[in-house]
Amino acid sequence: MTTIQQIAAKSGVSIATVSRALNGSPEVSEATRERILELAKQLDYTPSAAARTLVSRRSHVVGVILDTGPGHPDLLHPFFQEVLVGLKHGAGALGYDLLLFASDEPGNGFGGTHSYLRRAGHHNVDGAIVMGFDGRHPEIAKLVASGLPCIAIDADLEGPRTGYVMSENQEGARLAVRHLHELGHERIATITGTLVPNTRPGADRLDGYGYELADLGLELPAEYVVEGDFYDESGYRGTRQLLELRKPPTAIFAASDLMAAGALRAANELGVRIPEDVAIVGFDDIALASLITPQLTTVRQDMHALGEAAAKGLARMIDDPEAAPARELVPTRLVVRASSGGSGAPRERSLTSKEVG
Repeated sequence: MTTIQQIAAKSGVSIATVSRALNGSPEVSEATRERILELAKQLDYTPSAAARTLVSRRSHVVGVILDTGPGHPDLLHPFFQEVLVGLKHGAGALGYDLLLFASDEPGNGFGGTHSYLRRAGHHNVDGAIVMGFDGRHPEIAKLVASGLPCIAIDADLEGPRTGYVMSENQEGARLAVRHLHELGHERIATITGTLVPNTRPGADRLDGYGYELADLGLELPAEYVVEGDFYDESGYRGTRQLLELRKPPTAIFAASDLMAAGALRAANELGVRIPEDVAIVGFDDIALASLITPQLTTVRQDMHALGEAAAKGLARMIDDPEAAPARELVPTRLVVRASSGGSGAPRERSLTSKEVG
């Protein structure tokens, strides 16, 4: 890798002159600056991250803090994978690198007790992306209260310079219920996502489900709401519970595709036909949705767009200390396939959340 010393030797000027030329100092003549910059380009010179930080007071590194609770392999979940791809593309296009923070156990890796705020300072990150946490986590609360630019994905955290990016979860759930009702279903149950304060997807999807049932004049028996955690096993258990009721539902809206996949497995074990006996709709539209049998009707959220929007929103806050924290909702749309029995003529039909009545 080319060094500033090598550029100085080849250009016949001092290291200090090369440094001034690279940093745009007016103390260097225009002719000398152009000659040094051209040589640096030919030699493919890249300033070290440490040197750039000293000059610009920026590390051009964004911390990514991700957790979905004990027992869940968060990096293996398709949602987080897609969001991370969007983050990578969005941050990279803006000149930032991503630093994935380790989990909060057993410590911080450089002495002392765990602290996300201390880690952010140790690595001199310019800002942070937070996923999978709620506002009750004490270390996340300290981080967002510090004034470091932060963007929460699918969570509403409060801090002086903390924004959020999330999908239109409530409207997406309304789309799912409206679709099932249009197919003739009135006994529509749901398996919720995790219902934790300040983490919005589970609560918003449950609200959308309930609001749409109310608008349609449909009853909502308490036993038709089963709490899940976005993962397949909870979808499996919840579906068995629902289908063993004295008056089981004829349709199930699962708040994630993994739970919907678990629902399909439970129905198959019980000899319940999909969609003839019970229709199933998921949420996410991960790759699995179009690969399983029957193919899954689901609410598509643009996970890649979530990541890109988070990166862009955070970059604006980093560049402008006076900028208002980002607040962005990414539209959802219904993708109709076989599991709801409404696939009709086209193999896939889509409705956006804006089309909900």
